[in-house]
Amino acid sequence: MSTILVTGANRGIGFEFVQQYLAMGEQVIATYRNEKNSDQLISLCRDESNLEIFKLDVAFDSSMEEFGQGLGDQPIDVFINNAGIYGPRDSVFGKVDEADWLSVLRINALAPLFLTQLLIENLRRGELKKLVYVTSKMGSIEDNRGGGSYVYRSSKAALNAVVKSISVDLESEKMAVAVLHPGWVRTDMGGPNGLIDTKTSVAGMVQVIRNLNVESSGAFFNYDGNVIPW
Repeated sequence: MSTILVTGANRGIGFEFVQQYLAMGEQVIATYRNEKNSDQLISLCRDESNLEIFKLDVAFDSSMEEFGQGLGDQPIDVFINNAGIYGPRDSVFGKVDEADWLSVLRINALAPLFLTQLLIENLRRGELKKLVYVTSKMGSIEDNRGGGSYVYRSSKAALNAVVKSISVDLESEKMAVAVLHPGWVRTDMGGPNGLIDTKTSVAGMVQVIRNLNVESSGAFFNYDGNVIPW
């Protein structure tokens, strides 16, 4: 049995990760930001002995530090950094606000690195040593044909750069690191017009994670396993 840590697990893609890994018999640690929108996760935890949940708001250092203390020295085999936000939908040319931009960058690009640094000893104790970060194809500079979405695009491009450096810095420790694009998924963030549902997206990403190894570390994967250009 492996231990899987999923952040931002109260709904959408994160919650689906929790459900699919529990169905596989894995031990799952899941985080949520507040109780208000986490009824399903909290209820599931009451019924699943293999599920442990923690409150975590990655916008605050104090919350991340408290979470790390709560984990103690528990080994983590797979870390799935799923927590993230889209930010303002109208961040088009001429309407970009600095405060909104900085808050999204903090959650989508800075917090994943800070959290990885806090959890590195837990990851070193794990056997699989896999670190994956849910990104977006919108963070691909080469793929950008639509323009706009300055805040979200730049935050995910920054995350991609951060994770690439993590993959290089942890290579000597045989840790496998990657960014994963979940596809355009029908969730609160993706909207009702998404091309796939959460089950399809997460099933694909679980397979990518299963196949991830040191040799493929540092790559930008689509949920179906195809490599996305930077």
